[in-house]
Amino acid sequence: MKLEQRTDQELVRLYVAGDEAGLEILIDRYKTKLYTSIYLLVKDEPLAEDIFQDTFIKVINTLRSGRYNEEGKFLPWVMRIAHNLVIDYYRKERRAPVVVNSDGFDIFDVLQFSDESVETRMIREQIHSDLRRMIQRLPDDQKEVLIMRHYGDMSFKEIAAVTEVSINTALGRMRYALNNLRKMMYGDEATLRVG
Repeated sequence: MKLEQRTDQELVRLYVAGDEAGLEILIDRYKTKLYTSIYLLVKDEPLAEDIFQDTFIKVINTLRSGRYNEEGKFLPWVMRIAHNLVIDYYRKERRAPVVVNSDGFDIFDVLQFSDESVETRMIREQIHSDLRRMIQRLPDDQKEVLIMRHYGDMSFKEIAAVTEVSINTALGRMRYALNNLRKMMYGDEATLRVG
């Protein structure tokens, strides 16, 4: 079986046993999702790159010390590390994180699309642009849950643990975020709910 086809857990075991390729494949597998999630939280490319690197330094140190025991939940574990590093950064800076997209980086540019017509690509780009604008207008707590859930593939239990709220609060924030996006799509922005 090719290394690329192995599960996260198998790749972690390979790396811990001394095969560097195991970690290389894991990083390659999740680098786009992880970097995008970090960037959406910090809105600063150099800072996002620093936190991305710090995340993997922490991952490597934890794996090498034998303290990893996430039972096949590699991406959510790495996302928690990254999220905690973002929080640590803002605590040091004594300012609240703002999740806003800038024209310098486009989350959808990193996704791969093939065999599409120019018209299809233009329509997709317009939809993604509109969606990004709407997501950026959500309250920060709703944006955070939406990003973790959809870009970080984290469960609500994991989101609750990382954000230090109850699962019901995380679910509620997601529900409000989706309702608010729906209202924005149908032009009913005057009634956005903050939850």
